[in-house]
Amino acid sequence: MEQSNFNELTNQKLPNATAVLILGILSIVTCCCYGILGLILGGIALYLYKKDIVLYNANPQSYSNYSNLNIGRILAIVGIVLSVIYLLMTIWMVATFGLEGMEDPQAIQEKMREMMGQ
Repeated sequence: MEQSNFNELTNQKLPNATAVLILGILSIVTCCCYGILGLILGGIALYLYKKDIVLYNANPQSYSNYSNLNIGRILAIVGIVLSVIYLLMTIWMVATFGLEGMEDPQAIQEKMREMMGQ
């Protein structure tokens, strides 16, 4: 019985691992919100990851959910990359077609044909 109490005390969970995992998932899901929301959520996830990895590196045998923390970091990085790509694509489309042109899909198709030389 004493051994199980010892294991419960030594195998605690990292405080932000679940939050990092959820924010990493949300950063991927929200990357299509012009890229801004995905960048914010991914940035917060990486900040929380950095805080928890310091705790983990100080005493790795004391924590049991490092895999959630690592997966959350990977998802946050993927979300940030997708958000940056989507944001750059949005900026390019506004610069190319203008705000008024973005509202007319037919004008966008014509402009794309012109750009491709057809």
